[in-house]
Amino acid sequence: METENVQDTSFEQLEALINRVREAQSRYAQYSQKEVDAIFQHAASVATANRIHLAKLAVEETGMGILEDKVIKNHFSSEYIYNQYKDTKTCGIIEDDTVSGFRQIAAPLGIVAGIIPTTNPTSTTIFKALLCLKTRNGIIFSPHPRANACTKAAALLILQAAVDAGAPRDIIACLDSPKLSDTHYLMSHVNLILATGGPGMVKAAYSSGSPAIGVGSGNTPVVVDESADIKVAVNSILLSKTFDNGLICASEQTILANAKIADELREEFIRRGAWFASPEEAEALANVIFVNGSLNNAIVGQSASAIARMAGIELPETTKVLIAERDKVRSDDPFAHEKLSPVLGFYRMPDFETAVANAQKLVELGGAGHTSVLYIKESNADRIHFFEKTLTTGRVLVNMPASQGAIGDVYNFRIAPSLTLGCGSWGGNSVSENIGVKHLMNVKSVAVRRENMLWFRVPPKIYFKLGALTSALEEYKDCHRACIITDKTMVSLGHVDRVVNVLAKLGMEIRIFADVNPDPDIETAEKALMLVRSFQPDLFIALGGGSPMDAAKIVWLMYEVPNIRFEDIALRFMDIRKRIVSFPSLGKKAHMIAIPTTSGTGSEVTPFAVITDGKTGVKYPVTDYALTPDMAIVDPEFVMDLPKSLIANAGLDVLTHAIEAYTSTMATNFADAQAMEAIRLIFKYLRRSYAGGDERLVPREKVHYAATIAGMAFANAFLGVCHSMAHAMGSYLHLPHGLANALLLSYVIEYNATDTPTKQGMMPQYKYPWVKGRYARIADMLHLANDIQGDGPNERWAKTARLVVAIEELKRDVGIPASIREAGIAEEDFMSILDTMSEQAFDDQCTSANPRYPLISEIKDVYRKAYYGEKLRSYN
Repeated sequence: METENVQDTSFEQLEALINRVREAQSRYAQYSQKEVDAIFQHAASVATANRIHLAKLAVEETGMGILEDKVIKNHFSSEYIYNQYKDTKTCGIIEDDTVSGFRQIAAPLGIVAGIIPTTNPTSTTIFKALLCLKTRNGIIFSPHPRANACTKAAALLILQAAVDAGAPRDIIACLDSPKLSDTHYLMSHVNLILATGGPGMVKAAYSSGSPAIGVGSGNTPVVVDESADIKVAVNSILLSKTFDNGLICASEQTILANAKIADELREEFIRRGAWFASPEEAEALANVIFVNGSLNNAIVGQSASAIARMAGIELPETTKVLIAERDKVRSDDPFAHEKLSPVLGFYRMPDFETAVANAQKLVELGGAGHTSVLYIKESNADRIHFFEKTLTTGRVLVNMPASQGAIGDVYNFRIAPSLTLGCGSWGGNSVSENIGVKHLMNVKSVAVRRENMLWFRVPPKIYFKLGALTSALEEYKDCHRACIITDKTMVSLGHVDRVVNVLAKLGMEIRIFADVNPDPDIETAEKALMLVRSFQPDLFIALGGGSPMDAAKIVWLMYEVPNIRFEDIALRFMDIRKRIVSFPSLGKKAHMIAIPTTSGTGSEVTPFAVITDGKTGVKYPVTDYALTPDMAIVDPEFVMDLPKSLIANAGLDVLTHAIEAYTSTMATNFADAQAMEAIRLIFKYLRRSYAGGDERLVPREKVHYAATIAGMAFANAFLGVCHSMAHAMGSYLHLPHGLANALLLSYVIEYNATDTPTKQGMMPQYKYPWVKGRYARIADMLHLANDIQGDGPNERWAKTARLVVAIEELKRDVGIPASIREAGIAEEDFMSILDTMSEQAFDDQCTSANPRYPLISEIKDVYRKAYYGEKLRSYN
């Protein structure tokens, strides 16, 4: 892409740039809703796919925040914004009520000036560009001087995506080397200003003579009532305040705790990794936070330990936030103002009314109209109403993290997702809501934390027990043409003949594709598709382990939806219900039956498939419930003669499936039962299944069932970072998937089992770090810790340690190596791809459901421990 639309150094060139964008916008204003929506979707997809790259650029250029959190911001600003507005009509007639005689017609504004801050440059650029594309507006970005390159990169990325999808060439532009005079000129020559930045820039926007939507600064107070759930309050505040080192303007700034629970609240903060300053230390911090009466830019977006060092205080790098207890709210106290960093003020309040009054005072000191938070027992409706009535903030949040709650659609699904948060007339803004549509009045939104609808989805039919094959296949006797997708091993073992014999008796025509490789690739799928399209089956049968099932699901998808694009359906999602590219319903041409012949994958009952691009080596993990087979036939007769290595690897894969499903952020009561039963069966029967011999029938039958039962669990509760890391190891080290999981599992359990994770998994139902308790329950179910009484943190860790020891003993008994190195991976080979593998694991779809949201550096550390087989803490 040429860059003529970002070269502007004089007013004449600026005017020429504006004219080019205006001409492009006038053409774009004639586009249909269908054309606009296609452009909007493609731009959102490209932004999502480049979220890590853009996050790296932002961190490198600004020196602010945390890479992994900026990845989330970029992902949010594309996926959530797309999901919010994908079905919104923005072209022509958007409502036509003939009965009432009421009609609304949408028309674009023209050119928008997008003022971009240094705190959230790439995500804000994505957000504003997508809004403008959806509403047929052109946009010209004015980056912050300290975020010029990354803002420009994001703008050009979205522009190229929009043009590729059919948008006019100059619909998005960016000032090349923004000076204040350039920005002022731009603001006075556009139809609307979307201003995100400091108070001075927002004031300039409103004074420019052009219509403007600006946002004010935040100074979010948090009132913690005596009825509040202390653990939820503390961990929600930490989740928010440590997110990107406090750079979101809605993040908490002060805590006003009822005196009755203040000490308990303080202890919980300390236990979870916060640090309270002494009076002397607090004054040293105050002198660092504010310099000459203003916020010190040097602390913005920096870590707690780095800020402490600036004040001459040495703290562990793991310190999450710095907290200073103050005697009263004072306008000259730095702790009473917005700090844009992991620093909090803390006040003890004698009663609820006093706390609310002081919260309002804090809002008036610098966060008028922005955000306020209340932690309270939800049944205390009178106090909630008093709080929402008193606080002059556009967002009143109840029992949720301020940063994630205020930007919307995460902890309450009625608040629109946005990265530009209006403060209304209270904050000197024109809009009080989250920006996304045209606003003409102040609107106050009161949001109470809610958990979204969950599900439990499995195949309609699951047949099991020895000899189930015949009876199950008879269910599809009305089908005429069956295509078996399998591999050569299934042919040589005679398994294919067993299936063919049953189908032949039912009078079906049969075709067999037996060229599936251990890691099925797109080329193999296309080869199978040639057979399928000429044969036109109405029944698919996936026969084998995970690879044939993956291949069969992909062929089924390509057969039913010929124009599907892998790069679209493989896009990562934060919430499967909000994904950018939705799947069509399958089954219109053919049914799908899955018959597992190994006891591990669980794919016969899951919505997952993995396909590899043979040219690039990139694995596309494809996930959607449309891929769930119509029937699973779990006949133990197929697994009586498995090799020992496969039994061991697959069995540990099943165990990992079950444990990760039981401890994921999406774990539910419905999936928990399956996960626990699968764990029980593996511990009871895997050793005997591995031993083989004449007594193998029952053990192998039970392990076979365990694989499917675990599959039902993780199909609904999803998995965690152990699988993310195993997927990367499979890609780069070519280790069998089950073995990779086995080598990592104990280290991942110990990594997760903490009350003070660096990052907490972000799902509404996962309220605070309780994964140790879940591991402890598994140990209790297995009777590993009958001698350990109590349910405190120490007891839960002791039980977790017993579980780890039991897993290691099981691994040893079935011949699993003690480390990745012992599995035959050379140190030089491992270290050469460790960084790449760690980033790939972080980006894996399974990572988002892990109870401890990992940093890339933490994944790398777990890999390293597993490689060398470092001594597990559980043995200390």
